[in-house]
Amino acid sequence: MTGLPASGKSTVTSALAGALRAKGLEVTVLESDRMRTIFSESPKYDERERELFYTSLAFIGRVLVEHGISVIFDATANLRSYRSRAREQITRFIEVFVDTPLEVCAARDPKGIYRMAREGKASHVPGVQSAYEAPENPDVVIRGDKEDPQAAASRIISSLQAKGFLAQ
Repeated sequence: MTGLPASGKSTVTSALAGALRAKGLEVTVLESDRMRTIFSESPKYDERERELFYTSLAFIGRVLVEHGISVIFDATANLRSYRSRAREQITRFIEVFVDTPLEVCAARDPKGIYRMAREGKASHVPGVQSAYEAPENPDVVIRGDKEDPQAAASRIISSLQAKGFLAQ
């Protein structure tokens, strides 16, 4: 699950995780903000730290998948290389792009990161000071500003089924 901060990734992730669990799957969510606090007491969000973080996140996801646990990455993963690395390591992988206009994300701003960027208190916000490279060929595109999270979760499940990653 990738998209700008405040695009709706966590809301769709929650709906998807619930739907998958209802189908009897063991699912874990690797949520980037929560994982970052494990890796770093004071995250800087600079390129060097992000590279290490997303490399580690992909590794953890791969290990979990190898042990039969379905994984949902709930992470901005602002560069295509981060997402490609995860796809290379995890054979049963789909990329879901929560496509929400920057102005909508900034208006939502539940964590205050866009406000902090405007005030000069944050210097690495994807879509503002740092690049956000939208996926070129995502498996599923969700309109985070218009689509119901439950409907989005259903479309993701349909994609998983179509690829043979999930039983009908």
